[in-house]
Amino acid sequence: MLILSRKPGESIVIDGLITVKIMRLDGDMVKVGIEAPANVPVHRQEVYDEIQKNNQEALTQTVAKLPRLSAKSSPTAPNVAAGKTPLPHAHQH
Repeated sequence: MLILSRKPGESIVIDGLITVKIMRLDGDMVKVGIEAPANVPVHRQEVYDEIQKNNQEALTQTVAKLPRLSAKSSPTAPNVAAGKTPLPHAHQH
């Protein structure tokens, strides 16, 4: 870990893409400004940790299987169930 001392108004540049600027000191609180490309996510640590936790939980959840339709269902049943009128069958002569 790199540890630097900065005064208000001074900045740190990371990889030429991200600038972290010390905006002001409010007691024991440091206000920082961060400039980064739009495709680089910037989060507070606690928000980042929550995102990672939620992503991990989503990966480990089991997906409930959907019930299968019975073979006795008519071919027009899905349309009728969806509130659609089935199209009449064309008769060949």
